[in-house]
Amino acid sequence: MKVTTKNVFNELKSNLDRIKKVYITPNFKDKEIIDFIKENKIPYVQIEKQKLDKMERKNQGILIEIKDYDYKDLKDIDTNDKKIIILDHLEDPHNFGAIIRTCESAGIKSIIIPKDRSIHITPTVLKTSTGALEYVDIYEVTNLKNAIDYLKDNGYFIYGAEADGKNYNEIDYADKIVLIIGSEGFGLSNIVRKACDEIVKIPMKGHVNSLNASVSAGILIYGIKN
Repeated sequence: MKVTTKNVFNELKSNLDRIKKVYITPNFKDKEIIDFIKENKIPYVQIEKQKLDKMERKNQGILIEIKDYDYKDLKDIDTNDKKIIILDHLEDPHNFGAIIRTCESAGIKSIIIPKDRSIHITPTVLKTSTGALEYVDIYEVTNLKNAIDYLKDNGYFIYGAEADGKNYNEIDYADKIVLIIGSEGFGLSNIVRKACDEIVKIPMKGHVNSLNASVSAGILIYGIKN
């Protein structure tokens, strides 16, 4: 996977094992980054700007080749955590990156996604998360229903977010919760909705009747007190 910009490189400093190679243009002037690359013996090559632009257009003179993301196994999830997030076939990388960032800021360590028909870790997700991906674990599962059952067996109460649920402000939440955010435009899949213990909603008072998935996730992540 290839990612770009100085900010992304600086975010990767905490996990150098992920960096395979760095490409920089001859006129790249960030001495701090160049010194860091040399001091840590990170493989790098100089490349003409025109060639780098063909690889990735918005690059700021630097491109970082990194290892593909190593998804975690659900069996390794920390079942002592009070709050876990499941994303039910989310599709937009900007939403995914923003949700990762919100989770990290709220102290949530684990996000579960399905293996098929879902957004995965891409350069856009990495960039949008602005470094938060280094501190949040992403668990990839083949079957969301089985994952929900596993979490129920470990004492979690499952809350799904949908427009026809109960006002999230009026619910007495369990001690350990899983919050499920549905896909953009489709919401929760039928099998996932049936597996939920409670459906919650964000009350809408204006003319707009829906919110962006990452906005909804942010409101509920901070709004649900458990």
